[in-house]
Formats: sequence, structure tokens, C-alpha cells
Amino acid sequence: MQVLIYHQDAAQWRDVLAQRLPEAQFHLGAEHGNPQVDYLVAWKPPASLLEEQRWLRGIVNLGAGVDALLNNPALPREIPIVKLRDAGMGELIGDYVRYGVLHFQRDFDRYQRQQRTQTWREVPVVDKPAWGIGVLGLGAIGTRVAQMLAADGYPVHGWSRSPKQLEGITCHHGDAGLDALLAQVMTLVTLLPDTPATRHLIDRATLAKLPAGASLINPGRGTLIDEAALLDALGSGEADDAHLRGALLDAFPQEPLPAESPLWRHPRILITPHMAGPTPIGAAADQVAEALARLSRGEAVETIDPDAGY
Repeated sequence: MQVLIYHQDAAQWRDVLAQRLPEAQFHLGAEHGNPQVDYLVAWKPPASLLEEQRWLRGIVNLGAGVDALLNNPALPREIPIVKLRDAGMGELIGDYVRYGVLHFQRDFDRYQRQQRTQTWREVPVVDKPAWGIGVLGLGAIGTRVAQMLAADGYPVHGWSRSPKQLEGITCHHGDAGLDALLAQVMTLVTLLPDTPATRHLIDRATLAKLPAGASLINPGRGTLIDEAALLDALGSGEADDAHLRGALLDAFPQEPLPAESPLWRHPRILITPHMAGPTPIGAAADQVAEALARLSRGEAVETIDPDAGY
């Protein structure tokens, strides 16, 4: 089995995968001049690399998001694509979301503003049972995040395209289900894939359906949010009467986020550099090795649906 690895930490991936698949031959990918291989293990490979690989039997995507790969014009559509499913990322993203929820539920955003004006005023605490949380996207990572928040004592509402049942989570689906969820949550968490159906799902109409003073956390895909609508909902940032109280954003349509973006300067927005869920290489390598072994033996493996986008 010949495997080409394209990743900024390709040598590290080679070492951990070689321990799990000693019979395989691994090559470290460059943009040009690579040997012909059976399988590609990659994160955001360039079109030139895909164009030169004429005998690929499968691709393993080194992350949960596959939008960059599916949007690559050189991607061969007839071969199976396997993506990482949680592999420890859910726990990390869950902690990120927990921080964001507490930031707003325990009023740290308000205390930050008070500090700037040397104001000493305690804000009454809203108890957890009164702080509904909505999780959009109930894949492996979204499910894990929802379960962590429910275990913390919050009422959690989850939303997916098709019906789901999860213990301790109020599950919604479809357009009517989304409207029902939005009306009940003080923090909205977006963990949906990037598809034509989800792009700019968080627009003016969606944000207007949230209760006044709600907050937004996006550790998912940057394309989910209409940034102009978000800025309108947040207002100028000076008064405390904007419809949307604040936002914690980790993903953006263009990364790094351009210096001229108004998101950088808005006082009610917290920005992080797409760090919510880094891939734990050990657990992820187990998934990659299993997928490669199954593909090489011709066994069934869970693959993505390019038309659905996940």
C-alpha cells in the first residue's frame, strides 16, 4: 500500500501511521513531483497534487471539515473520501463552547466593559436551568458538545437536517424545528458542515428569532454566518441594548481573518484563530489507519457524500 501524506506536520503523521501500518510505504507530499500512490492522506491539498495523482483509490481527510477538499476543482469525484469523525476533537470543542457559554451566562463580557470605566456593579446571575443552549449540527462532534453541556446542567436543544433522538437533548429538525429551537436559547452554537443549504444560515432572519440578549458561538464553519447581519444584530457595541449580546467566533470564510475586517474591532466579538478543535494526532491516527486498512482490503468504510457535503 502506497500512501502520500500532505499536511504541515506530514513527518509526524508518517511516524505515527507507520507504527500502525508497518506494511505500508509512506511518502511526504509536495505540490509537484510526487510518486503515484494508492491513497492520499491530506489536509487541504492543492489542485496540482490531485491532478498528478491518476491512480488514487481513496482519500482520507485529516479533519472533520471537508469543504476545502470538496471545493477543490481537481478532486476526483469517483473515489471514496473518508473524514475524521470526532477523534477527540469533540472534547476540545466542547471545552471551547463551555468557555463561551460561561463568558455570557456569568456576565464576564459585562464585567470587562465595567472594568474599562472603573464601574463596580454586580450583575444578577441567570441560573443554568434558565439558560437554554442550541446546538446546530448533531454529527459526532455536535452530539458530544451537546452532551457535555447537558451534563453541566443546561437545557440543550439540538438541530439536525433529519430527525434524531439523543438522551438528555431536546432534538429538532427541519425549518419548523429550527424556529422552535431559536426561540428558546440564550446561546446558539453552530457546528454544521459547509454546504449550499447551510451557507449564511445565520442571517438577519435567523438572528431576529433569537431572544433579545442572546449570544452566538461559532467553532464550526465560517460560511455559516452572514457577517453583515451579525454586525447589525450586535449594534455599535457601546450600548447594552443590541438584539445580540455578543459572539465568540473561531472560523471565518477567509483565514487568516483579514486585518481590515470590522469583526476584529467590534467590542462585543471575541476572535480566536481556528483553534477550538485541533486534531489529537494519536486518536486520529487510529481512525486513519483503520480507514486505510479497510480500503486496501476492499471492506466497507463510512465515506462522505459529496452532494450532501459531509
